Amino acid sequence: MSLCKATKANGEPCTLPANGPQGLCWAHDPKNAQARRKGASRGGKGKAASETRDIKKLMDDLTTRVLEGVLEPPVVHAVVALQNIKLRTLEVERKIKEAEEIEERLTALEEKQRQRQPMKGARRW
Repeated sequence: MSLCKATKANGEPCTLPANGPQGLCWAHDPKNAQARRKGASRGGKGKAASETRDIKKLMDDLTTRVLEGVLEPPVVHAVVALQNIKLRTLEVERKIKEAEEIEERLTALEEKQRQRQPMKGARRW
C-alpha cells in the first residue's frame, strides 16, 4: 500500500495510507474538506478545553482558600503566575493549530484552482 503524497503542515511527509487515484490520504484529499471542517468545528471538547476547566477550578479553590485564611497571598500569586504561563501556552497552541488548518485549506484551494483548466479565451480572476 502506498503512502500519501502530501506534506503535513510541519513540513514532514504524511505517513497515512493513500486512497484513490490522487495518491492522497483521507485527511489530505480536498473532497473531504467539508467533513474535516465539520470535525474541527466540534472544538471545545479536546485537551485544551479540559485543561482550561481544570485551571478555572484551581483558581476557584485558591480564592476560597485565601479568603478562608488557609493560604497566604504570596503563595497563591506564585501559583497564579505559573497557571497564567500555562494559559498563554494553550492559547499559542490553539493559534498554531488554527493557522495550520487555514494553511491546509488554502493549499487545497490552490490545488483545486491549478487543476481547473481555463477555457480558451476565458479570463482568470
